[in-house]
Amino acid sequence: MFDVSIIIVCMNRPDNLYPCLESIRRTTVRVSYEVLVVAYMYDPAGLAKAREDFPWVRFIESNEIRGFSENNNLALKQAKGRYCFILNDDTELPEGGIWEDTGIKAEEDERTLKKVPGTIDRLVEDFEALPEGTAIVSPTLLNADGTLQLCGRPPYPARHYVLQQWHLFSEPKDSTAGQEPAAGVNGRKLFRSWNITGAAFLIPTDLFRELGWFDERFFFTPEDIALGTLACRKGYSLYVDTSAQVVHKWRTTASRMMRAIRPTAVRGSLMHFSDFKPWKYALLAVPVWLAETGKRAKAAVAQALRPSPAHRTELLTYRNITRSIFTGKMPKDIFTKYYNEIQKESGK
Repeated sequence: MFDVSIIIVCMNRPDNLYPCLESIRRTTVRVSYEVLVVAYMYDPAGLAKAREDFPWVRFIESNEIRGFSENNNLALKQAKGRYCFILNDDTELPEGGIWEDTGIKAEEDERTLKKVPGTIDRLVEDFEALPEGTAIVSPTLLNADGTLQLCGRPPYPARHYVLQQWHLFSEPKDSTAGQEPAAGVNGRKLFRSWNITGAAFLIPTDLFRELGWFDERFFFTPEDIALGTLACRKGYSLYVDTSAQVVHKWRTTASRMMRAIRPTAVRGSLMHFSDFKPWKYALLAVPVWLAETGKRAKAAVAQALRPSPAHRTELLTYRNITRSIFTGKMPKDIFTKYYNEIQKESGK
């Protein structure tokens, strides 16, 4: 039995995975843990090398088309820790597990040293300080340059999603602004949150199992928002620790795969925010379709005036989104269709 099972899905990106794993080893110093990496569509030679370079990591092969939910669930069902820490592969845990001078002299007249807790250590300690009924504790996310990416999440109703597609709403980066820290947590910098991001969060394994793991009806998004929403509906509380940090390099990992990812994400988001009710889906889908159609027209003009691979990818992305909103297909089917289209273009 471990304190924490760290779950990472990596789609053949050793340039992301290696720094992530090294940062876990370097900074996690107070809790016992196992690391389960779902090697998604991984190059066999690269996987063999990763196994050799990280013998303390358990690799789980995933060679069929699966989304974030399905891939994580492959590992989650094998987790042996009291807690599960979901972590994106394009993240790094900042230095925290280092020796600190306590100022106390030992018999040999040398100062005693202790380890400073890293991000995962802090989150586990947070759970021990928080009241019963806490479901999830998230770290603060930083961009690669050290600027704030996200600290907690406020309530995210359906209208905010629609307004966001029209660029009329932007989720605040820091939802703790103006909040008082949680009471009775011994000075810890813990604040209420109303949702999570799938890039990094800690949850008790038994509770995650009770909630049904990630909802596999979603493919890339919004399985994290769906999980946080479900936990809140069941009466659990969510928190963010502003002193526990994770660097998330998501801005550096976008690619032409957005042609398959974005329509899948929009379809899944509409399913979630409509609570799978057809009438509510239609009500939300119309303004979203209009917004995406406008973006598609703008992308078409850009490609006509200044043809480029980037403009073409953008145009095809919006084309695929508008075609997917009113389809009856599930997100996985949508992704599979456009993924195969991309592979065919590449001659694979």
